[in-house]
Amino acid sequence: MAFVRVEQRNAHLAGGVRLHTVEGRDGPVSKATLTAISNTRRGSGENRGEEATAIQWTLWGKQAENAAQYLGKGSHVNVVGRVQNNNYDKDGETVYSMAFTAEEVDYLDTKAEGEALRAKQGPVPDEGNPVPQAKPAASAKPARGSKGRKAAAPAAQAALDEQGDPIPF
Repeated sequence: MAFVRVEQRNAHLAGGVRLHTVEGRDGPVSKATLTAISNTRRGSGENRGEEATAIQWTLWGKQAENAAQYLGKGSHVNVVGRVQNNNYDKDGETVYSMAFTAEEVDYLDTKAEGEALRAKQGPVPDEGNPVPQAKPAASAKPARGSKGRKAAAPAAQAALDEQGDPIPF
């Protein structure tokens, strides 16, 4: 079966990661789904426009478990994976669909930013399976992000809108 490689860069999660267990060939396997949204800007001047693209990705195994543990709504990620056709016949008509399977997920938030997002939203229940909660930070010392910059403190989350939603729509 042929597939096409897909890259989604500088995306943020529209919701929490939904984790559940399915029966695989060699026993139970973790499966997670997440929806990542990325924006593309086109044109210039008054003709400048922005287009949002949302993709529902499927993750498997340890990658699925890690995503459920460390990612939450609003987390920033880069995702690389593949898209496959999943066409089937239903009542004599062909139904066309595509499945996006993640092969690589890069976590772009600092540890402190990720913990603040997860603490604010709590666990995402799905099909009766508990989702592991993030452990609170061990020390009060502020974490440092890449290139020595200070990471966003939980107080920085006050910049979120009234509903506590970092996504503007």
